[in-house]
Amino acid sequence: MRGPEPLHAWRVVADPVAVDTLDARVVLRIAPDDALVLDDAEPAVHDPHAIVVAERGFVGWELGPDQLDALARGHIEWELPATRPAAQSSLAQGLVAQVPAKLWLRDDGTALLVCAAALSADLQERLA
Repeated sequence: MRGPEPLHAWRVVADPVAVDTLDARVVLRIAPDDALVLDDAEPAVHDPHAIVVAERGFVGWELGPDQLDALARGHIEWELPATRPAAQSSLAQGLVAQVPAKLWLRDDGTALLVCAAALSADLQERLA
C-alpha cells in the first residue's frame, strides 16, 4: 500500500439541517452536527452559528476493492456494511489495525481510509 496523502479538508460543526445541505465535493458525516468536508474551497454553511475551520490533521489512503477486502479480512474486527451507501456522506468508523480510523465506502467498491495524521505512521506500519 502506498503512503497516505494529506487531505485538504474543512471541519464543519453546525445545525444538522445545515450539515445535510452542505454543497461540497465530499462530505464525511462524523456525527449529526459534525462533518469533515473534503474540498479545497471553504464550504458555504447555512447556519449563522456554524464553526468552519480548515482541517489539516487527517491523511487518507485510496483503496481498490481488493485492497479493501484484504484490509477488512486482516485488520478490522468489526463488520463492514453489507451494502454500500448511496449517499456520499455515509462513513464507517472504528479501529483499523487497532488504530482509530474512518472508511468512506463508495458505491463502486473502492474506499478512502482516513486517519489522524499523527497516527498515520503507526497505522501504516501495522498494515505493512
